[in-house]
Amino acid sequence: MAKFTDLSLLTGWLPVTMTVLGVSAGLWLLFPRSRRYVTVTVPIVLLVAAVLTAALYLIVEELWRPFPDPIAVSVYVLIGIAIAAVLFVVPRILVRRKLTTALVTVLAAALVLVAVGVRINLEYESYPTVGSVFGVDEVTRVDASELTTAAHVVGGRPLTTVWSDPGGLPDRGRVLTASIPPTASGFEARGAEIYLPPAYFADPRPLLPVLVLLAGEPGAPEDWLVGGQLVRTMDDFARQHGGLAPVVVVADGTGSQLANPLCMDSRLGKVATYLSVDVPAWTKRNLQIDPDPRAWAVGGLSYGGTCALQLATNAPEVYPTFLDLSGQDEPTLGNRQRTVDAAFGGDAEAFIRVNPLDLLHSRTYPDSAGAFVVGADDDIYRPQVERMYQAAEEAGMDVRLELVPGGHSFGVWARGLRDQLPWLATRLGITP
Repeated sequence: MAKFTDLSLLTGWLPVTMTVLGVSAGLWLLFPRSRRYVTVTVPIVLLVAAVLTAALYLIVEELWRPFPDPIAVSVYVLIGIAIAAVLFVVPRILVRRKLTTALVTVLAAALVLVAVGVRINLEYESYPTVGSVFGVDEVTRVDASELTTAAHVVGGRPLTTVWSDPGGLPDRGRVLTASIPPTASGFEARGAEIYLPPAYFADPRPLLPVLVLLAGEPGAPEDWLVGGQLVRTMDDFARQHGGLAPVVVVADGTGSQLANPLCMDSRLGKVATYLSVDVPAWTKRNLQIDPDPRAWAVGGLSYGGTCALQLATNAPEVYPTFLDLSGQDEPTLGNRQRTVDAAFGGDAEAFIRVNPLDLLHSRTYPDSAGAFVVGADDDIYRPQVERMYQAAEEAGMDVRLELVPGGHSFGVWARGLRDQLPWLATRLGITP
């Protein structure tokens, strides 16, 4: 069972096999031994599937617009194939009304749906393994009641020169799920996922730096544990540095799976206050970490990357270090006017006062540093990231830009965190 859950959905034989099975199942649905079915039923079903897919596109992209940027056309094509597979079930069974035909037809439709899911997953790389799809949690979890205050703490920069493993450290980090109350903001956030490296469980305990991470939209804090491969990345780094790694607080920056409150204080909620006041205050009060702002960073993917730069430009005294993974050039609900109307009641100046690009053009940030990462094939986000990198550099920030092979996917974001972690560790005071 363990080996099955470890099977990759991104590489190897499984995604290829599922695609081949899906194509074969599709042929079963399309071509029975019935001329009338092929010449009449198939065109009608495909036309209905195309109409339903087009309607879904119009609702999502033009009317509802829950996402700041459009979903890839290839994903809508795959969704259309899935709709067609479902629509074919009844007429395909009626071609030969036998139990075996019904069973094979239902199985064929299911295989097409699974194949479509596999192909969409390859687009975004959200689920790296079979286990991740079914919620098999490979992380080692800890309850808040199990955390103890160390008898002694060791501080200093860099930590590798003032602290060493006293022995008895766990082999892996632990993950704590915690509800961070919105004391100052009133923002109703979901629970945070907190990674504690092996060194956090030492006595004496090093005063570790903190990295606040944010997911995308749609998304949830758990996304960093699954597609973002956060625990694996941090554990690998800790193994190479005597158990040392940042404490990572994966906070909620949206409030729900589909919400887009723009990561600012507005009519949509006080998200900026939650992330720059409530989250740091709770972390300092409940975890034994380095409170020095120089040891704090904020990062995120897609919406979370946009949010990270928003916090870095609006609250540099809290987050002087940031990691922007495939972020946008401004927070948006689709366009500037719609965003301003929804968030500030049409007050464009209120938006400009907190918009990162406008702040970078009007202020300087000599004490801030950040890393921008984006997929080399990300046609939508790459130009935006490059624009923000240039503006940040001109505003006096110490910034770097990395282009990673791939598009707008977790593969890019997981690698971006892994590649930038050594730089972050030096910047935050772990390594020289």
